[in-house]
Amino acid sequence: MTDPAPYPNLETPLPDRLARAITLAGPISIAQYMAAANAHYYATRDPLGAGGDFTTSPEISQMFGELIGLWCADLWDRAGRPDVAWVELGPGRGTLAADALRAMGKAGLAPPVHFVETSPTLRKAQAERVPDATWHDSVATLPTDLPLIVIANEFFDALPIRQLVRTIGGWHERYVACQDILFLPIAGRQVPDTVLPEPLRDAPPGSIVETSPASVGIMRDLTTRIVAQGGAFLAIDYGYEGPAIGDTLQAMRAHKFANPFEAPGDHDLTAHVDFATLLAAAITLGAGGHGPADQGAFLTRLGIAPRAATLATATPDRATAIAADRDRLVETMGTLFKAIAITAPGWPDPEGFA
Repeated sequence: MTDPAPYPNLETPLPDRLARAITLAGPISIAQYMAAANAHYYATRDPLGAGGDFTTSPEISQMFGELIGLWCADLWDRAGRPDVAWVELGPGRGTLAADALRAMGKAGLAPPVHFVETSPTLRKAQAERVPDATWHDSVATLPTDLPLIVIANEFFDALPIRQLVRTIGGWHERYVACQDILFLPIAGRQVPDTVLPEPLRDAPPGSIVETSPASVGIMRDLTTRIVAQGGAFLAIDYGYEGPAIGDTLQAMRAHKFANPFEAPGDHDLTAHVDFATLLAAAITLGAGGHGPADQGAFLTRLGIAPRAATLATATPDRATAIAADRDRLVETMGTLFKAIAITAPGWPDPEGFA
């Protein structure tokens, strides 16, 4: 196990630090605000589960991680069983990885594991479940000598976004100002209409358009690696096929929605993912693009129904709970959450998208 370097002291309350910075230097962009809030939030707690702020698909049922593992193993097998490295971006507690690796192992795939994770709290939880993993602060230090099979579940939604708001006078980047420690969004510097997709430029005043340069940057970095080294990348998150009009910035605390501009660093800030833009960024670099597919349809094609039936037969006392978990993954979360994949030239098309 490769352990992280020490992290800075986070004892000073984030609202105080942000208020001081804004007072001294002026309002900051939504992207800067979101980046600072989430960096503090994830560095200081385990946010998952009933006692946390939200629950992800791998925490709902082992079926999710197992099917992702079988997706990887099937693709690897049809690619000729090359030596590969398995990567997860933002692996939470390591639950998905543990379930996926168990399923992959039964299919003959036992790759070295690499986690891209900056939270020291979550790294400790991941080490309990996958002790032989290697940790990275960014995708820049991932292996360069092997094909990469990369998984990102609910990763992109937590990356910083920019927001552009339309006023009577034109489009402006949205900023965050503060009075004492009361934070509020304002219209900041004006931007030229040409930075927006043409169909959205004449939207009515009050309209908001979101972009995520951080997400596109990571997608481009990984695509460049995968096109050169081989492999594939599967991303599952909640979102839409954009670009589109809409304010999707939200906060979750104790499994309920909260005001994203209150108590920064004390709740999870997320925004819906623009899957079309991510796919376009990858395809322009030479990767094969697949999806988006609704999570429900994706998991159904991978065989969640027979897997649930097998688990129910093996543990009949849990049959009702297993069925409820399956329905939550396929029905409740089935259309809001979507999956996309990219593949290297010469690699087979992945399952789940047709």
